[in-house]
Amino acid sequence: MIIGIPCEVETDEYRVAITPAGVRELAGTGHRVLIQKGAGEGSKLADDAYVGQGGVIVDTTEELFDQADLIVKVKDPSLEEVGLLSERQMIFSFLHLAPQPDLAARLMESGATCIAYETVELDDGSLPLLTPMSEIAGRMAAQVGAYFLEKMNGGRGILLGGVAGVSPAKVVVLGAGIVGSNAAKIAAGMLANVVVLDKNLEHLRSLHSYISGRLTTVMSTVLAIEEHVSTADLVIGAVLVPGARAPKLITREMISGMTPNSVIVDVSIDQGGMAETSRMTTHSVPTYVIDDVIHYCVGNIPGAVPITSTFALTNSTLPYIVEIANQGIDQAVQENSALASGINIKEGKITNKAVAEAVGKSYYPLSSVIPFRLSPGSEFGISGAVF
Repeated sequence: MIIGIPCEVETDEYRVAITPAGVRELAGTGHRVLIQKGAGEGSKLADDAYVGQGGVIVDTTEELFDQADLIVKVKDPSLEEVGLLSERQMIFSFLHLAPQPDLAARLMESGATCIAYETVELDDGSLPLLTPMSEIAGRMAAQVGAYFLEKMNGGRGILLGGVAGVSPAKVVVLGAGIVGSNAAKIAAGMLANVVVLDKNLEHLRSLHSYISGRLTTVMSTVLAIEEHVSTADLVIGAVLVPGARAPKLITREMISGMTPNSVIVDVSIDQGGMAETSRMTTHSVPTYVIDDVIHYCVGNIPGAVPITSTFALTNSTLPYIVEIANQGIDQAVQENSALASGINIKEGKITNKAVAEAVGKSYYPLSSVIPFRLSPGSEFGISGAVF
């Protein structure tokens, strides 16, 4: 199989979808790996490093897309890139289609098989390809929030951990999954007063036992969110429904009632954001202010630390890339239900129920486009689909 690794085109995106070690694994089993010239520069990975492990450098995006069977990216494709896709191809990347119906429609028109990192889901409900980026985004959320609470950056002028005789900042984390738990641990490590809200009691118990005494866990209700957000110095949005738009937990009215010069870091922005006032920003222009509340809504937070992020992402994605390359997607999903859950679009049809509902399109079970081999009377579900 020919695997193509293009340069990322999103503003301030410095990650790359594979490392030289990953190229070695693929080339060593007979696959051809095309790397667009300069694709790894943002992560300090030179073209020569890829060539040394069996990669082939190509000059342009068009040349790469024309030859590759499987396109592997980090961020969702631009509309220009979608225009280069054909029905014979596959694209494997973060897609985040729920808040992007136009992108979903264009990908459907391309006929390509579209596999999303963020919906690859194991039997226990964990998201192995989203997890490493969620860990990084969660850890960065606390330090980013601390930075923007500084007076010269527009914030209240409060130190997250306080000092002897002076109270620390109040950090409210909405969601106790991978992003939220990492954000809470870092904020607690910085000696802030941390409150975490979630509807999942097991998530809350896990955090409570890990940082007992420095962190308060609260069952999430509308009233609890209103009460804690109104007194927060920093709010970190860390809610996720795989494939679906993020629920709007913070209303415009709640924003107007927050402490002046407080900060929101909305890590959920990739899926539409958890605040009614959230809109996508970039690392170059990361914030805006509404009702005296600083909003940080960067859509590719881990892109700020591309060396860490590139290696962490490739560690997780490479086994799946190898499976697809060795077996082809139809055969690979027969044996790997997690990979099957990652397919969002195939043959112009949306095969993930949450994505279909979010973008207002018809939903087709994956079994309607890939004939699954099942024993008589057996059935299993992936992302709401029954096979």
